Amino acid sequence: MSITRRTVLRTGAVAAITAAASLNAQPLIMKSSSELIPRSGKRRVVILGGGWGGMTTARYVRETAPDLEVVMIERNPVFWSCPLSNKWLIDVVDTNFLVHSYMAPARRYGYTYVQAEITDIDRGKRRVHTAQGHLDYDWLVIAAGIRYAFEPWFGNDRKAIEYTRTQYATAYIPSAEHALVKQKIHNFKGGTFVMTLPPPHRCPPSPYERACLMAWLYQQRKTNAKIIILDPKPMIAPITASYAQAFRELYPNTITHVPKAVIKEVDPFNKVVKTAAGDFKFDDALLMSPHQAADLVWKADLIGKTPEGRPTGWAGVHPLYYNAPNDPQVFVIGDAMGAVSPQFGHYPKAGHVANRQGRSVAQFIALQAKGQELKPIIIDNLCYMLVNNSPREAIAVQFDYKIGPEGHLIQTQIDDNERREELWKEDLRWVGIMYKDFAAG
Repeated sequence: MSITRRTVLRTGAVAAITAAASLNAQPLIMKSSSELIPRSGKRRVVILGGGWGGMTTARYVRETAPDLEVVMIERNPVFWSCPLSNKWLIDVVDTNFLVHSYMAPARRYGYTYVQAEITDIDRGKRRVHTAQGHLDYDWLVIAAGIRYAFEPWFGNDRKAIEYTRTQYATAYIPSAEHALVKQKIHNFKGGTFVMTLPPPHRCPPSPYERACLMAWLYQQRKTNAKIIILDPKPMIAPITASYAQAFRELYPNTITHVPKAVIKEVDPFNKVVKTAAGDFKFDDALLMSPHQAADLVWKADLIGKTPEGRPTGWAGVHPLYYNAPNDPQVFVIGDAMGAVSPQFGHYPKAGHVANRQGRSVAQFIALQAKGQELKPIIIDNLCYMLVNNSPREAIAVQFDYKIGPEGHLIQTQIDDNERREELWKEDLRWVGIMYKDFAAG
């Protein structure tokens, strides 16, 4: 696998994304009241979102249920991978390593890709509305990821929300934010750089990994930088030992990890974050707000409820089959899913998990199409994190799952704490296999 090293800043990143977008067909232009794609006579699966989960589902539905029509709707012109994007931020991998065509896998595997903005979901009529027209479905799979939930910080203060979103972007949603964040990191001249961590923890791109790679970059450039990680958790987790060791041995004068730093107030205009662990002023920041399920999950009225009846912020679906309890042919997979186990809560918000869930849902849909009973498919998760770039040393974590005696999912976590180059090579092999699996190479 060949990885070229190239700095892509300012217009370079945007140009690369634009060039990749030219591989795709132009979006359909039609009146919003019209039918986006007429019925073909086949039963139809509509997939909303073209990330790791959505693209995987599209491919494997075509393979497991070839008599079904498959349509994937995605608003972005190209696929952008969040896994490995931390490495892109400091030029370890090239832009073309993260960006892939949507049209190529659609052609190869025989599904339809439509670039469109989704405006509404009517589950009563089994219809998806887009800016270019509506589309009826028999099965619906929502793989739309997350939304930034600034409301706990700012309420309805749109000025503060928009200022934070644009000035302190975090690039946890595949979009033009990545170019902005990369430019921010490379242009930092020194001082205090604050990172807030969103609950639940992201993996990948891990914020701890991002802090390590930023610290490496600033040490190489001899930039007088102090990175402060404001972590709401009581300790570094997951992969506690290896991250603590990396912070202590590699970046003792650059990274400060602050546990129990639950956010109390954020003032983006005066550059202050107030937490339960103290107040912190900053020169620049990546202000990662709390995360929730993407807006499409809210539009579909699939948000779960607490025992008190309040919205959880995450999709309330079956922990083993990922479908809605009152609408079994509607599925939510990937980062938007809510808690699945009283033991560990959420599945890791990771591309590997989304891929495995996409494969599973494809089989569930094939069984439903034949009128057969669903059986649980146990998935796994694997994450690699690069913590040093000279030499290139990575760490890793594996999550295994099983159904416990009470019927709940049980998670076993296996940390690989010895940072070494071989794990970086394994990371490249892993993502290469993944791309071949759903992105047509």
